Amino acid sequence: MKTIKDSVHDHIEVGGVARALLDTPPVQRLRHIKQLGTVSLVYPSANHTRFEHSLGVYHLACEALSHMRIEGRAAERIRAAAILHDVGHGPYSHNVEDVIERHTGKYHEDVEGVFADSAIPGILREHDLDPDRVAGLIHGEGQYGGLVSGELDVDRMDYLVRDAHHTGVPYGTIDHGRLVRELRFVDGELVLGEGNVQSAESLLVARALMNPTVYSHHVARIGKSMLRRGAERLIAAGTVPETLRRMDDHDLLVALRTTESTAPLARRLAHRDLFKRAVWAEMRDVPNDLLELPHERIAEYEETIADRAGVDADAVVLDVPGYPKMTESSTRVVVGGEIRRLDEQSPLVRTLRQSQLNQWRLGVYAPADDAERVGHATEAVLGLDTDGTLISDMRPGLHTTLDRFGAGGTE
Repeated sequence: MKTIKDSVHDHIEVGGVARALLDTPPVQRLRHIKQLGTVSLVYPSANHTRFEHSLGVYHLACEALSHMRIEGRAAERIRAAAILHDVGHGPYSHNVEDVIERHTGKYHEDVEGVFADSAIPGILREHDLDPDRVAGLIHGEGQYGGLVSGELDVDRMDYLVRDAHHTGVPYGTIDHGRLVRELRFVDGELVLGEGNVQSAESLLVARALMNPTVYSHHVARIGKSMLRRGAERLIAAGTVPETLRRMDDHDLLVALRTTESTAPLARRLAHRDLFKRAVWAEMRDVPNDLLELPHERIAEYEETIADRAGVDADAVVLDVPGYPKMTESSTRVVVGGEIRRLDEQSPLVRTLRQSQLNQWRLGVYAPADDAERVGHATEAVLGLDTDGTLISDMRPGLHTTLDRFGAGGTE
């Protein structure tokens, strides 16, 4: 048994198969991948890693198993999945995941290849565990998959509290102790026990507040967009996509700095000389056909906007987020002895869904000197109804206020 001091959960005891997996290269690699990627450009203390988070997920999984009295091989399988659930992440966590998925067809949950190229399968078999069944839990498969990857998973419970702790914002605070204690399996479904509608709602509220304040802060999104562009150029310059997927944060930065086509972007990211918002448009101002644009069409729009603005093609980044989702709303809770979906029981869910739609923004970014021209060109090319959303059109003083505090954080 090994005891590790954690900034969120205090002392975490790691034993059994998890202890054996802890020092494998795929797990240790997570020490070099930031949990929040470019969010540290907004909140300087947000430098915690996927390794810390994996330990937290393992700890909460152990707590849940104890309360639910799940023991034996099934429990060890869940503990293994908890400590391994993030080994498929690429550099900077989710920041370049879209690029990796587009070129490899793999998401971070696709851990089978990572397993195969490491000592992990052998360690799992030494503990009488099937590597395929552990990988299945990470995909959310089977009765116990929802505990590791689902609406009520311990992954979510840890990252909300951990991200709030390290950014210093109060919005991710949830009673994870109660949530873990109240988990139940009823007719094969993972649910929260009677009297816990408000506990389930707390997950939604925390996520809804953390999203604009931390996860989708405009500065973090600009940095993320620049990283994605750099990753695309690395692949175009000859980097094998699977190699990119196996990099850590330091590997990616070195690759960006030492590749001619990406060196300018690397320099901007290193010096925090980021692009600025040229357009920041609400969903109601954006034509519906722009909401689900494939990568190729986005690249074409960027070239057209740059041409109309009379700027270099590299000076325009079009950032179109996916349609807002709220997977937590399908959480099952026991009410009056019946299992009900949270979105059927809680009026708050409808309010939070509307809040998500109101928070959604299409972004167009450009170097500071080009931002005004790019903003007006974007309005014409995309047909935006940007009454008040062009940054260059904002009344004096409002631009600074929005940049610094518009999404709840500092620039």
